[in-house]
Order: sequence, then C-alpha cells, then structure tokens
Amino acid sequence: MPANKYALLRYRIIDRCIGNPYKPYPNKEDLRRACEEELYGSEGDYISASTIEKDLYAMRNELNLGYEAPIAYSKVHKGYYYTEPGYSIDKFPLSSEEVDAIRLAANTLSQFRGIDLFKTSESAIDKILDRVTLSPEGEEKAVEEYVQFETAPSFKGGEHLKGLFAAIAGRKTVHFDYAKFTGGRRRPYTLHPYLLKEYRNRWYVIGYNPDKEAVVVFGLDRIEGEVWTAEETFMPLSGFNPDLYFRYSLGITVVDEAPVKIRLRFSPLSGKYVATRPWHATQEVVRDDETALETEMELCITRELVMQILSFGSDVEVLSPNSLREQVRRELINASRYY
Repeated sequence: MPANKYALLRYRIIDRCIGNPYKPYPNKEDLRRACEEELYGSEGDYISASTIEKDLYAMRNELNLGYEAPIAYSKVHKGYYYTEPGYSIDKFPLSSEEVDAIRLAANTLSQFRGIDLFKTSESAIDKILDRVTLSPEGEEKAVEEYVQFETAPSFKGGEHLKGLFAAIAGRKTVHFDYAKFTGGRRRPYTLHPYLLKEYRNRWYVIGYNPDKEAVVVFGLDRIEGEVWTAEETFMPLSGFNPDLYFRYSLGITVVDEAPVKIRLRFSPLSGKYVATRPWHATQEVVRDDETALETEMELCITRELVMQILSFGSDVEVLSPNSLREQVRRELINASRYY
C-alpha cells in the first residue's frame, strides 16, 4: 500500500535524525518530536509514538518503498542507528509521489518571486524549479547524465539554526560552548542573539556578549555540543541595526574603522563577471571600455575583502587606497615563495 505524503515526509525527517553524526542515537521520543516540530511547528499530540514505530517498521521492511533501511536499536546508547555507515534514503530515487509534492511546493513558491521576504531565496527557488522542469516525470538518471547542478557541501552547525531563530524571535539568552579556529580551546559563552547571517555556505549568529560588553559574531560550525536557551529575556542593545552593522563589510567581519573608497581595475573578461554580479551594494562602474573595467565601492578593509581580490589573481589591480594596494602586494609576494 502506497505511503501517504505525510508518511513520506516523516521518513526523510527520521532518516536525517538517525544519520546526524552530531546527535547520534536518537530515541523514539527524539524522532517523534523532530517530526512534529518540522511538520507542525510546535509540540503537541499531532504525532504519536506508535506512528513513529510504524514508520520505522515501514522504512525497514516495506518493499514498495525500496529503502530496506538498516535501522537498529542500541541498548547501550538507548537509541536508533544505521548499521551501514553513511546510509541515507536520500540516495534512493524519488518516487512519483515525492516528485509531485516537490513540483507543487516549487510552483507555489514561484508565485512569491519579487516579494522582499523571498528575494534572498529566489536563486534557491529557481534551482528547484529548474530541476523539476528538467525532470517532469521524475527521470532522475537522465537529468544527472546530462546536467550538473552546483552543490554546496553540508556544514556543521545547521542543527542549531532552528533553536537560535526561536531565541532571537523570543529575545531569549542562549548559552553554548565554542572553540575558535585560532585558539582551539573550548570555552563557554553567553549571548543575546540578534541575527543569523549566511556567508559562503556557512551560518553565523550575531549578538551581544555580556562578558565582553560588545557585539560579536560566532560561526555555527564551531559551536560544540548543545545550544541551551535560558528562560530570561534580554533587551536588545540600543541603536543596534543589523543592516547598518554590516553596511560597509564584505562578508562577516566588522572592524572598528571608517569605510574607505576602494577602486579596482579588472581585465576586460573578468570585468564582465564583476559588472553582472557586483561585490557590494555600493559598487559603481566608473570605467568600462575594451581595455579594462574599473569599479569603486565604499568598504572597510577586512580579510574577506583581501581574499576576494586575491581570488582574481592577475585579472585585478588595486588602484586605491594605497594601504589596501600594499596589503595585497605583500600577500602576492608571500604566495610567490611557494612557486
């Protein structure tokens, strides 16, 4: 008997939970709660423990699903796991019912193009629509043979997004352990979270740290263990504006310095890419001819900016300011020592 659409959704939620290396051995209640939160947005009596038992049985044994999932229960850890490392039902072709559900969702989302709320997600919506359009009958093998989509590797820390979002919305203080890339030592932190921000397929949380008495940025991939949400609420720092905070930054780093006018010269070919995909909202084209493209933008000089310039190699020259020009020159000299 074919599974209904809600069962198919639960199977994928259960699969993600069991295969999550950062929260191994989920028990039946963990699976029930995860399904309930993702499908209904809150805890309640929408999904019973017996439903989860039936889902686990179906994933293991129902041949029409094609999973034959190697789910086992660990008496030592009191939770479920896959006996085959790396197993996931995501590796199986989607059924026609799942493709229909995706098509319906994608077409619904497409109606919201241009609305401010969805502007930052339009590329993701378009990618889903492209994928479904190329495979109208769910013929995944044919599409994979002729089309390659850009994929981003999964990142550590994604499991904290939902809890942090709720803490931001409820103005709740959070506590977590964090290990910096530079220090490496795990330390406890307290944060009044203000904003979640994505940059280069990584997520960050920005907020006020009472111990440092400053607004700080934490990478979710460096949070170790759980994020604990406290009961106490906080008042946001007076005058903090997320849009203004990153207004003159390229990336996630904010420095306590005034922005400067930056002028770059690109080769004609690279200039075409830069003109069609600006680096920053302040970017202006001040010269565009057959020999070069020159742009100006107002930014603070950060490590992300320097790395972005270096990624263009010999196709870009920093014209001003001299401090940035010298910094890039030193980086290129140091890099040349390896060749």
